[in-house]
Amino acid sequence: MPKAEIHVHLEGATAAATYFEIAKRNGIELATDDLPQWNEYFKFRDFNHFIEVYVGCTKFLRTADDYALLVRRFGEQQAALNIKYTETFVSCSLLPEHIDRSAFLDAIRGAAEEVEAAHGVAVRFIADISREIPASQAKVLDLAIEGRKRGVFIGVGLGGPEIGFPPELFAQTYRAARQAGLHVVAHAGETVGTASMIGALDALGAERIGHGVMSLDDPDLLARLRQTQIPLEICPQSNYRVGVTAPGAPHQIRALKDAGVYVTVNSDDPAMFETDLTNEYRTLASQGFGWDELWALNRATLDATFASDADKRALKETWDRFADEIPA
Repeated sequence: MPKAEIHVHLEGATAAATYFEIAKRNGIELATDDLPQWNEYFKFRDFNHFIEVYVGCTKFLRTADDYALLVRRFGEQQAALNIKYTETFVSCSLLPEHIDRSAFLDAIRGAAEEVEAAHGVAVRFIADISREIPASQAKVLDLAIEGRKRGVFIGVGLGGPEIGFPPELFAQTYRAARQAGLHVVAHAGETVGTASMIGALDALGAERIGHGVMSLDDPDLLARLRQTQIPLEICPQSNYRVGVTAPGAPHQIRALKDAGVYVTVNSDDPAMFETDLTNEYRTLASQGFGWDELWALNRATLDATFASDADKRALKETWDRFADEIPA
């Protein structure tokens, strides 16, 4: 089926082989020169190892062309999954200082245009602040504002470890982002309690929440989410991998959906969690979600995008044509 995705990290969607290629061309010495061994190192072991690999691999990115390659490979991957529209986070807090910001913006915009022309996949970017580096937020905001003017960034996000870095630390930056016409989203309620989600809603004015599965612990917050219909960007396999969802247990998306909360389906860091968006839907199918429910989740994800009205109308026509072709 044609699909949309709104919570996927560019760096976390990049295959081990691509990082290996970039490291080699940039003259970076790796722990191994053997690609199969590098692939083994890249495989998820635990959350700390994930952060180590994620941050370590971003240090391989030395030029604007490196980021352009990531976008082109990402677009090819999304096209292979029949993903027609995707909003992807770029870890702008980790952007090397020596990379020219103008060249960076031109590179990822040009690569996205190539992807859309070659594969019919619309790639839109959200500038992500790494909350564990709060001093970077002004830099990321400036880049996002300039990127919006140049047709690159559509929004600002907040990722990274929640513990010790509450949303309130970023309230001023989010206020400025909204005033500049950027959409605002935030990871919250993934690994800590519901105070993080409440802060993202109240202090940041977040239009969507990344993960948000901890909201099940707070009946008042659940009622608020049900009333406001603020979308949660649910990433099932990610939650299993980092221990947010217990192995073998049904994913929380069922309980959230049954509670009337607006939920969407996404893959988060697919290369590092050995998944993709199709596999996320298969996971839910294995847990009892029927076709009508999966299709409804897919349509809900499309509705939750920040696509322009014209783009959303065109995408909905694609969705409708597919639905009309499904045998009764």
